[in-house]
Amino acid sequence: MSSKLASLNDWVASVAQLTQPDAIHWCDGSDAENARLVGLMLANGDLIKLNEQTHPDCYLHRSSPTDVARVEHLTFVCTTHPADAGPNNNWMAPDEAHGEMDALYKGCMRGRTMYVVPYCMGPVDSPLSRCGVEITDSPYVVANMRIMTRMGAQALARIERDGSFVKGLHSVGELDPDRRYIMHFPEELMIQSYGSGYGGNALLGKKCHALRIASYQARTEGWLAEHMLIVGIENPKGETHYVAAAFPSACGKTNLAMLIPPEGYRRDGWKVWTVGDDICWMHPGADGRLYAINPEAGFFGVAPGTSEKTNPNAMAMLNHDAIFTNVGITADGQPWWEGMSSGQPVKDWQGRDYDKSVSPAAHPNSRFTVSAKHCPSYTAKAEDPEGVPISAIVFGGRRASLVPLVFEARDWTHGVLVGAAMASETTAAATGAVGVVRRDSMAMKPFAGYNFGDYFGHWLSFDKPGAKLPKIFQVNWFRKDADGKFMWPGFGDNMRVLEWMLKRVTGQAEAVETPVGNLPKPGDLNVDGLDLDPAVLEQLLTIDRAGWKEEMAHIGEYLEGFGDRTPAALEAERARIAAQLA
Repeated sequence: MSSKLASLNDWVASVAQLTQPDAIHWCDGSDAENARLVGLMLANGDLIKLNEQTHPDCYLHRSSPTDVARVEHLTFVCTTHPADAGPNNNWMAPDEAHGEMDALYKGCMRGRTMYVVPYCMGPVDSPLSRCGVEITDSPYVVANMRIMTRMGAQALARIERDGSFVKGLHSVGELDPDRRYIMHFPEELMIQSYGSGYGGNALLGKKCHALRIASYQARTEGWLAEHMLIVGIENPKGETHYVAAAFPSACGKTNLAMLIPPEGYRRDGWKVWTVGDDICWMHPGADGRLYAINPEAGFFGVAPGTSEKTNPNAMAMLNHDAIFTNVGITADGQPWWEGMSSGQPVKDWQGRDYDKSVSPAAHPNSRFTVSAKHCPSYTAKAEDPEGVPISAIVFGGRRASLVPLVFEARDWTHGVLVGAAMASETTAAATGAVGVVRRDSMAMKPFAGYNFGDYFGHWLSFDKPGAKLPKIFQVNWFRKDADGKFMWPGFGDNMRVLEWMLKRVTGQAEAVETPVGNLPKPGDLNVDGLDLDPAVLEQLLTIDRAGWKEEMAHIGEYLEGFGDRTPAALEAERARIAAQLA
């Protein structure tokens, strides 16, 4: 098999000449093809079949113990000029990077099949979608890409119509950590990955294409590729507003995307609809609003901590047609991870007899891959070629103090500063130092495919005559009291904050203006049925001026790090707030 597109055939032929596979297979995405690949992986031990009664068509994959997460220090953005990659990325000259990779790829697929995987990020018929082709020697990657993207014959037909695609070349190589790279060539719309079979290092449609390369494409073409969930909030009148929200890791992104409202809200007729939990592509529409699609077709979620309490919707979709990576397993063949309320693991993620004192049952970064359509809160709007109109953009981080529960940015420029200054505090488990503030602008630090200074400027460029831009908010679900206890209950109760935001969008709620932003009046948040001391709520909605003055100085130092690429308008906005605080 081959394509009608000469440029695609030529590229596949050149890769085959370099990597020397025993066979070439063009993937069509069919059920029969998937069944053959699953059979192959069961036979060679790449997959383990789980309990057919409780988890039909579910499988466990164990990756190499040295290959369990993204490798940021081995991830490069290869632009002609180092300044275009920016201090937020590792840079390598394109010629040097191609030389490194060609040496690794030479003959690497001997004895293996080379799979050609055409895929579409977003609905196949959407003008907002973009396509790619991943060449890989991993059937595990093919099976995951089939769930995570629109993969196969339909995608190939669109690629042939468009005449363009992102090129992704992946080989698991020897799984040697010393021979592992993930290279991005934004100017060539190309990704090259070697030496890893794990998740985002190997499923090149995910972070590599949908964020690093797409953010570069988006800047060139006038849209935004963002590390954001997309959620629809339907009020009792049947009106739905869509919200895009960016959070760094460990801040409850998937939980918010699949939020179940408190009982009183459900009784009143509120509903929540999941469009996506990780990536959001936003394009300006003819009416001046931003319209968003989720370029993914599935969820590649972190398993530990996902439970009936934290995310019942996620648990409900994981009992059929799912792939689990690096979780534990029970005696009767069910998947198990830390945080689950029932079951008992007998084997850990490496297949060893489970011993709590030696290792957790599931690796902390263990994953599930499942179709988005299996989520109980999934909406068919996720397949709308036009996308969904975004009413509000939310930025959030994990801050034990200073940042209030919620505030609204004064205008778009202020909102971009809020996103650029976004930060989370480290935990002892991660770094050995508690409370170190790390900036993660728009939650894109590991994923922006070009210089952050230029990226902030691109965000600012959307504020032009005729634009009807979303309101921007910041939230912090993680404020703690003097005893180190969380002050806000979080999870489903975050709906109460979302309701206030949407009332601000529709002009139905007032706000208290402060130099930092507009806050709710304590009486404007619906706390019915919530056991929350009014004094605690007041504290959650109070601005510490001295603390914020210091914060603004730190933000200034951070922005200085991008030199003359930092937009003057952003620094002027920061200086204005600092002056008001003084």
